[in-house]
Amino acid sequence: MSDVYIAGIAMTVFGRHHERTLADLAGEALNGAVSDASCQKSDIGSAFYAGMTNGPLQGQVAIPGQVVFSKIGLLGIPMFNVENACASGSSAFNLAVQSLRAGSTDVALAIGAEKMNIPDKMKAFAVFDGGWDITRAEENYETLITMGEGVEVPDGSESDRPYSKFMAIYAAMCRYHMKNYGTTQRQIAAVSAKNHTHSVHNPFSQFRKPFSVDEVMGAPPITYPLTLPMCAPLSDGAAAAILCTEDGLVRIGADKRRAIKVGASVIRSFTDRPMNKPELGVSHLAAKEAYEIAGLGPEDMDVAEVHDATAMGEIVQAENLGFVKFGEGGPAAERGDFTLGGQIPINTSGGLESKGHPLGATGIGQLYELVTQLREEAGARQVAGARHAIQENGGGMQGVEEAVVAIHILSR
Repeated sequence: MSDVYIAGIAMTVFGRHHERTLADLAGEALNGAVSDASCQKSDIGSAFYAGMTNGPLQGQVAIPGQVVFSKIGLLGIPMFNVENACASGSSAFNLAVQSLRAGSTDVALAIGAEKMNIPDKMKAFAVFDGGWDITRAEENYETLITMGEGVEVPDGSESDRPYSKFMAIYAAMCRYHMKNYGTTQRQIAAVSAKNHTHSVHNPFSQFRKPFSVDEVMGAPPITYPLTLPMCAPLSDGAAAAILCTEDGLVRIGADKRRAIKVGASVIRSFTDRPMNKPELGVSHLAAKEAYEIAGLGPEDMDVAEVHDATAMGEIVQAENLGFVKFGEGGPAAERGDFTLGGQIPINTSGGLESKGHPLGATGIGQLYELVTQLREEAGARQVAGARHAIQENGGGMQGVEEAVVAIHILSR
């Protein structure tokens, strides 16, 4: 099997782009990736389009990829639409890898794009309601909320403004971790403060304002222990990656010195594991599989991008990826282990909390950061000597965990 490389990758600024169309954002990302790979659009042999909101928010319930591609100069080739909740972009990337390894083409495109900021904000929030089994929505909600029982919720720690039901579930998961491992709100706030500080140096980030731990804790509440800076915003944006086999790199004349090897590309789905068995969690199992495929371990990783729809997500995923033992993510975050210059820098981009979370573009945006790090082109947020990187991107919810998880390991 030929090795697979990222020859070109690009992203737009994530944020609120009220004046721009979905195709405009996707076109910027595609053109950037093509330029970065030093190739032409005509070199691309297959394309995988990731998007979750095209149907519910723009009314394009079918062929969203073909419609977008028709407006940005990509025609005639095999095109596939990918929806895997918040892991859609990473899933498109995985399918592009598979298409290359299967020999169906030597150059493939994975692209994700979303327009989530619309006048009707509640309609945008409603997109998340489809991220679990809608026939059991109330049952799921009640089951997951009970995870937070046993932790006292301070007065005034609940927002009087509407927010997604998933934030209440994330908060319950936070309280479960607090109850069982002694994790504190301050430790969760330390993750958020660190990520907002990292984002100051990321020109593609939705927010670029630093916060102290005290400022995060004193910010407007969402639902305890989560405050506003701890939570990912609604975002618009796009990201695209051009992947090649070794023959593809030669054919398009890509600079091999800047090509980044895909050491592992793993997708796994949930199981019916109990909450008190984190070692059986889908992210942990997917990470173990990826390490085995790449012939590397957590100790070899120099930088990571993980799915932090809330700051608690980073703590949980640091544990799942094996950087610390289960239950030790909170103290490690407070010590600065996940900060630039620390033991294993996580979310140097600013993470979803600060860089933004345009669903279908999120996973490829994470990979953009890791490629930038491995090329040593990250400027003030550069991890010195980075050679191996890992990405974790989850989507939806089934049982007590993500419905789907993608893990990618990249190396230079």
